[in-house]
Amino acid sequence: MRLHLGCGPRVIPGFVHVDLADHPHIDHKAAISPLPFLADDAAEMIYCSHAFEYLDALEAKQALVEWRRVLKPGGLLRLAVPDIAALVKVYQQTGELSRILGPLYGRLEISTEAGPATLFHKTAYDEATLGRLMHEAGFVSIRHWDWRQTEHAQIDDYSQAYFPHMDKAHGLLLSLNLQARKA
Repeated sequence: MRLHLGCGPRVIPGFVHVDLADHPHIDHKAAISPLPFLADDAAEMIYCSHAFEYLDALEAKQALVEWRRVLKPGGLLRLAVPDIAALVKVYQQTGELSRILGPLYGRLEISTEAGPATLFHKTAYDEATLGRLMHEAGFVSIRHWDWRQTEHAQIDDYSQAYFPHMDKAHGLLLSLNLQARKA
């Protein structure tokens, strides 16, 4: 099983989709953590693109521990979050705060089975901070991943966010894409 946590409207064929939002393709309408409907060692891969930052620091640590529980030994966790270091570069280049407010503070209105909900980004990450958090949760082999070399490269999600917008050939990648394995 491959999980797509916090998938929103994006569908990756062959993945089990988990999200609070009420979309027809969602397999489990639930928060991305905890995952009580999944057994230990049930998934070979977890992909979460730009949903992890909606968890605060305590929730993030608990989510990583939970996701480790759900992954099979050797299973792959692939995360994408806004990269605070890249956002600072954009601000330094442009001097325009408006260019980084969305990725930094993110506000998302969704329709859920319980009614409308508004979600906000609760933290920001750089490579050292996210890598340390993954390591503390028991993950190993932490490294960058290239969206172009994944089975979900055709899904244009925020793991492919660039400045200037959509300049994937020459722009600055605004997404911090890290992956790790369950030991």
